[in-house]
Amino acid sequence: MEENPKTTKQIFILSGQSNMAGRGGVCKDHHHHNHQYWDKVVPPECQPHQDIFRFSAKLHWEQAHEPLHADIDSKKVCGVGPGMSFANMVRQKVRVVVGLVPCAVGGTSITHWGRGEVLYENMVKRAKESVEDGGEIKGLLWYQGESDTSDIHDAEVYQGNMEKLIENVREDLGQPSLPIVMVAIISGDGKYVDKVREAQLRINLPNVVCVDAKGLDLKDDHLHLTTEAQAKLGCMLAEVYLKNFAPSWKRFFSCLLCLK
Repeated sequence: MEENPKTTKQIFILSGQSNMAGRGGVCKDHHHHNHQYWDKVVPPECQPHQDIFRFSAKLHWEQAHEPLHADIDSKKVCGVGPGMSFANMVRQKVRVVVGLVPCAVGGTSITHWGRGEVLYENMVKRAKESVEDGGEIKGLLWYQGESDTSDIHDAEVYQGNMEKLIENVREDLGQPSLPIVMVAIISGDGKYVDKVREAQLRINLPNVVCVDAKGLDLKDDHLHLTTEAQAKLGCMLAEVYLKNFAPSWKRFFSCLLCLK
């Protein structure tokens, strides 16, 4: 049954590839070859709350819970991602209703997110539909790049492609100053992880901030964040969002700096 959250909800788009979709707690089934399952362990920071909603694949608002991307990244087994811990921290600090619009799909390169591509157009469509009944899109959380680390050319053009994506999504949503909080990767499919990381950290556009995932724990596959790391990343994303884009919290952080 469709939920009807308050129309004052603050909406965030979650996009990118598998580490945004969430693979925390996804394990190999040793009894069945190539079969995976989610262990269903949900940390306290990622627990559901009556004021956190998700926009389903069928374009309906419903109570949010892990795994957020189960019906979006549906060809893979999804687990814990950063979305719920992000939403819980924003909800607690700003006292708002939070709406999450999951759009991430595992194994996708930046070119899959170009204007005119299915994933990009679906993301824009979902974002536009999410505000039909009220609410406001407050930001895009982006975690992607691992699939662009195998080829030197892909790594070298990553910055330009990412900057174009930011320009396109802002234009297509009619929000030229839409806040973007992106993650600098720490793993990848190939040997050019550092090149892609450097490209991400180099991006210097208005209302774009980058959170470095360096230091967060990876699973045994050396590619995906653990459940605990995902919960921590979501809080890191929320802190950066609040510090840079939430008016009352920008003032709070400014005061802290003045006191130092």
